[in-house]
Amino acid sequence: MTAPEVSGQEVSAPGDETAPVRLPDANVSAAHASVTLLERLADKLGGRASVTAVYGEPITADGITVIPVAKVAFGFGGGAGREVGATKSGDGGGGGGGAEARPLGYIEIRDGTATYKPIRDPWSDIVLPLAALVIGGAMPKILRSLRRRG
Repeated sequence: MTAPEVSGQEVSAPGDETAPVRLPDANVSAAHASVTLLERLADKLGGRASVTAVYGEPITADGITVIPVAKVAFGFGGGAGREVGATKSGDGGGGGGGAEARPLGYIEIRDGTATYKPIRDPWSDIVLPLAALVIGGAMPKILRSLRRRG
């Protein structure tokens, strides 16, 4: 992945020359700059939080249509600070955000009938219940041996 191109006071992502982002003016406080950045990120990513982010484009082959289904989550946070006093001076800023997309399954449409097919996670479907069963079976023996020692 390449770094954004910087030219003067504008930053553009590679291949995205249509949406330059203005860098903050040097006279703007760090707190104001971080708030502005978070607002811009929320606007750009929030606009993409639509039904197409959860349900993918349908794929059709051999008379069967498959629509991918995912769980999508976005989150943002920020901070600001300022301390003004006779001997103290300060400024602040900060922020962050994130997004997660996880496949859940797909909708299969065959002969006019739609069926949801979840994608199973073997870890949570097999390993965790098996581990709980083993621990549950061994726990009484462990407790009896601890009582005998005490």
